[in-house]
Amino acid sequence: MKTRNFLALDLGAESGRAILGRLDGEHLILNEVHRFSNHPVYVGDRYYWNPLSLFTEMKNGLKIAETSYNIRLDAVGIDTWGVDFALLDKNDSLLDNPRNYRDPRTNGFPEKAFEEVSQSDIFAQTGIQFLNINTLYQLLSMRGSASLESANTLLMMADLFNFYFTGSKTTEFSNATTTQMFNPITGTWAYDLLERFQLPTYILPDIVEPGTKIGILRDSIQKELRSSNVPFIAPATHDTGSAVAAIPSQKDPQDLIYISSGTWSLMGIQTKEPILSQQALDHNFTNEGGFNHSFRFLKNIMGLWILQECRRTWNKTNKKVDYDGLIHAAEKTKPFATLFDPDNQSFLSPGNMPKRLQEYWANTGQNVVDSPGSIVRSILESLSLKYRYTAECIENITGRSFDVIHIVGGGIQNKLLCQFTANATKKIVIAGPIEATAIGNIMVQAIGTNEISDIDQARHIIHNSFVPQLYTPCESNIWDSAYENFVSLI
Repeated sequence: MKTRNFLALDLGAESGRAILGRLDGEHLILNEVHRFSNHPVYVGDRYYWNPLSLFTEMKNGLKIAETSYNIRLDAVGIDTWGVDFALLDKNDSLLDNPRNYRDPRTNGFPEKAFEEVSQSDIFAQTGIQFLNINTLYQLLSMRGSASLESANTLLMMADLFNFYFTGSKTTEFSNATTTQMFNPITGTWAYDLLERFQLPTYILPDIVEPGTKIGILRDSIQKELRSSNVPFIAPATHDTGSAVAAIPSQKDPQDLIYISSGTWSLMGIQTKEPILSQQALDHNFTNEGGFNHSFRFLKNIMGLWILQECRRTWNKTNKKVDYDGLIHAAEKTKPFATLFDPDNQSFLSPGNMPKRLQEYWANTGQNVVDSPGSIVRSILESLSLKYRYTAECIENITGRSFDVIHIVGGGIQNKLLCQFTANATKKIVIAGPIEATAIGNIMVQAIGTNEISDIDQARHIIHNSFVPQLYTPCESNIWDSAYENFVSLI
């Protein structure tokens, strides 16, 4: 097979990358051709994304890929985080900069929503976890605003960038499901729910499946970049959907628990149908879409955001603090000095995270630690114990047991967290690949352009191309004792 060239434009909450994937039919080789920062912007008390800056960097990535490697791209795919969106007017201009999901405007809006439509009704129609950040609550916070009343189109972030590149306005399935405005039973927007909330439905584009050709690069951008009419394929545009598509396990994906580890930890299983049981609602699980119209039954866990914010705070007052040094310090620190629930709402917003952790420990009658090593160890231990709690919930809800957790994403570079996860859960942990989101993005592009046949062939290629790392559980007794203390906190 002739080598094919696919570009993944992968945007995360901290940075974006343009990653070139070169596929020869049996192996995939990745090259990061461009990396750029993603800096949300505070204006007063509002927290925004900077979409035009991101779009400029994405164009740079496309140009660098073609010129540096002297190639013609066979396709491009974009993935981003979920829930956030842009509103366009009738002239396709932005009505406002898109808000960051950590913007405080949605505080308390799930509870306000329940006064109009019951929690059980919302879950029955969407199957989505209740979080302040969901698109539904962002829109509810905007009811009566000039922006919403003037809106002609709502585009999720990946769909906004697809529109900028191609002129096509659609919403990709996996990202649509993150909004808490999609009905997994009807396979359409949750029109009845939205009408009960008196939210406009005419602004919602058609929904397309992962692997759909969105369009080709606009003529104006072809001239600007001296590029060609490269097609844009929608991968699973929600980054976790792409990451799960890249799990290279030889087991059936429905027979393992996965964690997509990064700023957030998305932990769950893959299913053919959504799970809408009372237990799922009680434990606040979610049903997000994936490739082949599958569903990701999972829990959003705060993830490495807490560590990232601690490091950001320490870097303001000290010389540059690197992650390797923090992990090394954590390894040498006393275990289980103090614990916390990573999903406590006090940790959601940006700010002085070490101080917030110390306030939490004081309020819960625990030891208050202050050294970076001790704080980082508490973060990693608490995350690992939350993974155990979540795994037990999954097993109770599904009536099944799982002996393997497969972790993908940048968080696997934190080997201490991977080992703690094995210890806490008493399950074998398989870690890899790191660039799962970009890999899944690229493989869905390859399927969408008929270069490979299906997801099974994609997983075979991934398995041939990337070597995972294995972690086996140990020290289970001390983790059992710590788990009892942890459960009492949540």
